Amino acid sequence: MDTMSSQPHASHHDHHHKRKSHHSEKVKSNLTSRLNRIEGQIRGIRGLIERDTYCDEVLNQIASVQSALNGVGRLLLEHHMKSCVIERIQQGDQDVVDELLTTIHKLTK
Repeated sequence: MDTMSSQPHASHHDHHHKRKSHHSEKVKSNLTSRLNRIEGQIRGIRGLIERDTYCDEVLNQIASVQSALNGVGRLLLEHHMKSCVIERIQQGDQDVVDELLTTIHKLTK
């Protein structure tokens, strides 16, 4: 559950380090298994490069990892919006909207 900062005028940077998420075990397990798979894919890419694999094949594997990582980001964003963001808005914290927009901008670069 999100915890409010004890400092009412703390910067966004401070808030990021004080807040905690509250994912269900199912969501956490899903995210973890996806990240484990991505970690394996990245090790595989390193191996392809070490074995001088044809560049196009390596680039396709990189595209696959980027797609998988985007999927993790979308899943996390969805749960963030449905829980943390809604809770903070209900608590009167409108700053969460700007924080969310900044994050979405970073995710969609």
